[in-house]
Amino acid sequence: MKLANPFYYPLAMLLGGISLVLGVRLLSLPNLLVFPTAAAVATAGATFLKSREPDPKKIIDGELRQIKILAEGVASKAELLRQEAGDILTKGNFQLDLLVAVQSVCDRLSSLPSKIQQLTQKVSDREALLSEEELDAQLLESRQKLAKSSGIAKERLQELVNSLEKNIQLAKTGQDARQAQIINLHTLIQNSAGVLQEFQNKLRTSNLDQSQNLQDLQELNDELNQYQENVDILID
Repeated sequence: MKLANPFYYPLAMLLGGISLVLGVRLLSLPNLLVFPTAAAVATAGATFLKSREPDPKKIIDGELRQIKILAEGVASKAELLRQEAGDILTKGNFQLDLLVAVQSVCDRLSSLPSKIQQLTQKVSDREALLSEEELDAQLLESRQKLAKSSGIAKERLQELVNSLEKNIQLAKTGQDARQAQIINLHTLIQNSAGVLQEFQNKLRTSNLDQSQNLQDLQELNDELNQYQENVDILID
């Protein structure tokens, strides 16, 4: 069993402190004996507490299974949306640019299950924590895109930047940032599912002779596309 750092476990530090006080004040033991003993007690307590924690790999594997199920549902809905958009947007004098954009984002949504499978394999093959270098690369890419973005894309990229900054702080303290990354990914796909449903509802109920409705659909499509770009940053 790997030893745990007692500084991450306040209770273990408390036990070490109590051992120190007992050894010095009550037992009058020499410092050469008291200090190593207190450190050993704190380390043993931290190791025990860590052993009682849920296995991070099992948590990550479970989260990935949930994400894959969610991604498969999103992919199925994307295929339905592709068909509906083809039926609706080719009738009348509607903008074919919107249809092309919808088909493009549906392609990205349909590929989600395979991307999650690739991520699952990557996590399975590598037990090590995400490195600061990997997270820094993701953050740099996000910031570069953020500087060139505007509107809803800027908002979504800012959310991703904030999440990555928190994950880097986790990595700096020696904690496993993979679980936080995967939770971020889960959130992105859930949000994609919500926007996809909103787009589908609006497509079915809107008067597409009105330019504002077409613009609203384009904005929803752009939001879906941005979510997929953020997914790609986390997975690649």
